[in-house]
Amino acid sequence: MDGKIILITGGTGSFGKKFVDITLRTYQPKKLIIFSRDELKQHEMRTGGFDHPALRYFIGDVRDGNRLYRAMHGVDIVVHAAALKQVPACEYNPIEAIMTNIMGAKNIIDAAIDNGVKKVIALSTDKAVNPINLYGATKLTAEKLFVQSNAYAGRTGTRFSCVRYGNVVGSRGSVIPLFLKQKATGKITITDERMTRFWITLEQGVQFVLKCTEMMHGGEVFVPKIPSMNIMDLANAIAPECEIEIIGIRPGEKIHELLVSSEEAHHSLEFEDFFVIQPSHPWWKTGNWTEGKTLPDDYCYSSSNNDHWLKITELKELMKPIS
Repeated sequence: MDGKIILITGGTGSFGKKFVDITLRTYQPKKLIIFSRDELKQHEMRTGGFDHPALRYFIGDVRDGNRLYRAMHGVDIVVHAAALKQVPACEYNPIEAIMTNIMGAKNIIDAAIDNGVKKVIALSTDKAVNPINLYGATKLTAEKLFVQSNAYAGRTGTRFSCVRYGNVVGSRGSVIPLFLKQKATGKITITDERMTRFWITLEQGVQFVLKCTEMMHGGEVFVPKIPSMNIMDLANAIAPECEIEIIGIRPGEKIHELLVSSEEAHHSLEFEDFFVIQPSHPWWKTGNWTEGKTLPDDYCYSSSNNDHWLKITELKELMKPIS
C-alpha cells in the first residue's frame, strides 16, 4: 500500500472507516480516496478525526458509472465495500438492491479496467452462499461478476478478487446492537434457539482484506476461518439476566450459514487460517496456488460444523469497543 493511490467505495461506513484508520496507521499511501454518496457522513468523518493529508473525499454513487470513471483516474487499488445490505430493505426495494449491489459492481469493473487499476477486491458475505433472500442473491451475482471480470480485463493487467466473511461484531443492523438495546427492557427476542452464525470483528475483517490484497492473483474468493456462536449463547453473554422470547424464524433467514459450500469444495484450497475458492472457469492467465490442502468433495464450511466456537468470555472481549 505504500506510495499507492487507493480508493474505497462505501468509505464512510463501518468497514470503510476502520479500513481508513488501519491503512493510515500501517502504510503510507500516496492518496486514499473515500468514495461515498453522503456528504453529511463525509463531513462528520472529516471533522471526527479523519483529516489526514493523504485523504480525499469524493462524493459519488456506485450506480453512476461516469463518476466512478472519474474517481478511478490514476488509482492503483480499489476496495469495494459499498452495498445495500439490510435484508428487509432489499426485499422491499428489490430494484434498488439490484442497482447498487449488481449494477454498481458492473460499474466498478468497467471503470477499473478502463483506468488501468491494478487490483480490485470486493467484499462479500456468507449470505451469498446458497442464497435464500435477495440480498444474498445480489451478492452472489456480484461475486460472479468480479471473478469473471478477470476475463474481461484480459491483458490489461487489472485483477479482481473477493473476500467473503460472516457477521461483523457490532455492525449496524446486526443482532448484537439489537440485543444491547433490548437489554434495557428486560426481554430478548430470538427467532430460533438452534441458530448459529459466524462472527468476525471489524479489525479482523480489515486486516484480512489487506492480507488478501497482497496475496491475490485474480479470480479467487478468500474466506477466513472465523468462530461460530449459537444465538442462545450470544444472548446469555449480552444479557444473562433477561427473559428470552422465541418469536420464530423470519423470512429470508437461515438456521445456519455457509462460507464454503460443498459445490465449491472441489475447487477450494485450505490454509492455516483461511480458504481460497479458486475460479471454476479461469478463462484468463493468472498465478497458480502451489500450496494449500485440497478439500473433500463433500466438505462444507458451515456455522454449525465449525471447529472454533466462540466462548462467552471471548465474545465479551470482542464487544468491549461497542458495549
